[in-house]
Amino acid sequence: MTSPDGGKTWKAPRRLPDGILGPVKNHPLALGDGTILCGSSTEDGGWRVHFERTPDRGVSWEKTAPINDGREVGLIQPALLRVADASIAALMRSTKGRIYVSRSDDAGRTWTPPAPTELPNPNSGIDAVTLRDGRHVLVYNPLERGRDRLSVAVSGDAVHWTTTLALENEPGQEFSYPAVIQAADGTVHITYTWKRRRIKHVAVDPSALAAAGKSDASHLNNPISRLLR
Repeated sequence: MTSPDGGKTWKAPRRLPDGILGPVKNHPLALGDGTILCGSSTEDGGWRVHFERTPDRGVSWEKTAPINDGREVGLIQPALLRVADASIAALMRSTKGRIYVSRSDDAGRTWTPPAPTELPNPNSGIDAVTLRDGRHVLVYNPLERGRDRLSVAVSGDAVHWTTTLALENEPGQEFSYPAVIQAADGTVHITYTWKRRRIKHVAVDPSALAAAGKSDASHLNNPISRLLR
């Protein structure tokens, strides 16, 4: 669907072309030339990631081949970060106990082979966003098994990450499938499933997120003191 007035009203929905899925789980990325880049994935024949681009707001589409074969490692649900004008990083959920990353230097047309990062991943959904100040924010389960912790990490280069906020930490429970955006007023909004019973919403002042590279993690068990609501 498209809206001519910022989401107040909507035109009739129309189906995407055959073979085009659109973004899978995580939000797309709007590039400087107006192209919308979608991180997409399939789960038949192995978990594989590909990317889809539309230069005209959904009228026409092009897609890449899968960037992995789904056999050595399964990858799905890429989260996109804008590293520079045409440089993009895609962080991906994996079956190998680590978040994987692939990079593009040509606005999403071609991608590097996926590689594991330093970040653990218990085969659970993640999401990430590039803030207007250039920092990158990741919401993830910082574990190789289980989903009973959910944290926020910050990076200045989308390579090295510092966990700055512990959103949830309750053994035996599940906190999963996060989504994160930055609103027009700068607030970082995070939603996620809470114990598989509710959807929880957290709004964070971005100045509460420690500078990337800070090594002191002694504050992680303290309450988040600068939540807006």
